[in-house]
Amino acid sequence: MSISLDLTGRVAFVTGSTRGIGRAVAEMLHAAGASVAVVGRSRETAEAVAAEIGERARGFSCDVASPDTIRAALTEAEAAFGTIDILVNNAGITRDNLLLRLGQDDWDAVIAANLTGAFVATQAVLKGMMKRRSGRIINLTSVVGLTGNKGQANYAASKAGLIGFTKSVAKEYAGRGILANCVAPGFIDTDMTAALPEAARTALLESIPLARLGAPTDIAGAVLFLASDLGAYITGQVLVVDGGMTG
Repeated sequence: MSISLDLTGRVAFVTGSTRGIGRAVAEMLHAAGASVAVVGRSRETAEAVAAEIGERARGFSCDVASPDTIRAALTEAEAAFGTIDILVNNAGITRDNLLLRLGQDDWDAVIAANLTGAFVATQAVLKGMMKRRSGRIINLTSVVGLTGNKGQANYAASKAGLIGFTKSVAKEYAGRGILANCVAPGFIDTDMTAALPEAARTALLESIPLARLGAPTDIAGAVLFLASDLGAYITGQVLVVDGGMTG
């Protein structure tokens, strides 16, 4: 039996991969042998990050709130690499506010980037995956999509919607060899959490049984597992990576 984390010969397209969790995912998939499309809003930044990651990485640009640019980036990546075997929908935005103060524009923007963008990208890669009878779709949701959170009705709705979307895709395309799963990060040590006031950070750590924030590599490891042969019998699932916070 040969089962491993080796992704040699596979191609991964990772949205929002110029920094933070997305970059860690791109780096880890590349280290496992995959060719990686590094995707961000700025082509210049994406190309610079790709150059730092290594020779099997290339930079592409798109705005995940703009369906046309998503499709164009995927077409360009397929022209460069030949196939997309692993799609990681990571890019997303927040526009937090209490519900009564939440503007329609802020609602629409978050849904468009976090949920509709994943729909567009997934739909765009499905035909190729169906033809090859193989593919992995991994969507980055959030524990907020499971628990809700004050001031994040739009974000929580987008991430909960992504879970339902992923489970539906899993059921529709399992027969074609396509697996779809979610990774749900808890609080991860990124630029956003670094800006928290000390009191808020302390309270947050007290709510996490492991007593630390997650690292981007913690999430990247979960993505690699689902993308590899070790995840070959897993589909329609939500892998929560939160240090035990949600129990």
